[in-house]
Amino acid sequence: MGAASAWREARNRSALARLNKALPEIFPVPVLNRALARPLIPPLPRMAIDGYWRAHPLRADRLARALAAKSGAPEGWTWRIAATGTRRPDRARGLPASFRTPPAPYREPDFAPGGGRCCVCGQPVYRFGWHVDLWDRGANRNAEWHAACVVAWQLWTAPTAHVVLLRKLQQRRCAARGKRLWRTAEIDHKVPLFEVWRDRRDTPWPDLLAYWGLPNLQVINRDVHVEKCAHEARGRSQRRRGEPALTR
Repeated sequence: MGAASAWREARNRSALARLNKALPEIFPVPVLNRALARPLIPPLPRMAIDGYWRAHPLRADRLARALAAKSGAPEGWTWRIAATGTRRPDRARGLPASFRTPPAPYREPDFAPGGGRCCVCGQPVYRFGWHVDLWDRGANRNAEWHAACVVAWQLWTAPTAHVVLLRKLQQRRCAARGKRLWRTAEIDHKVPLFEVWRDRRDTPWPDLLAYWGLPNLQVINRDVHVEKCAHEARGRSQRRRGEPALTR
């Protein structure tokens, strides 16, 4: 046995002992199975749950949007961004600086639900950041994020980090042309986010979140992406000048 293997085995024995000691009687089985199958076993239940959702970002995306659908938008909320020239006051009110940030009413101070509820979806956060009260202990008043919503937010705000997974999901074929994806392929929003802000901002929340999630994400080859962006830029320019848009 090599030095690295011996170190890993000793480390896993120690981690497993810590995990078993901290593990409650009830624990999500898929999470535990994945944790025990890892090359390095997580030593704490919360680390096992975080690792599970990091390994399943698309599942986290679906769950976060489903939880948001249960909450709905708070009364009086509308999707707004910080106005140009008054960014500091608007940012102090929790408004995002750009339409590229997903609309999140519960992250704004005026609508924040407070401790024990997720600032992304608005639903209660339970032990270990889980979304269901498996332990009948009520919401964790010190938590403001579901473990799944953390990963979903990362997907929505930085989808490029998940390009390998999305390439595999598309069977390594360009979503626009059907040809083989090259190494330089890029993630694209099918409906551009500027168009969501311009024409679809009145879409009920949380249906808006789908424009940042998997339903609106695709991987396309870079040349196709450049062509698509150029077409979108021409359309925006024509719209500003009041000219009829040209179809492709």
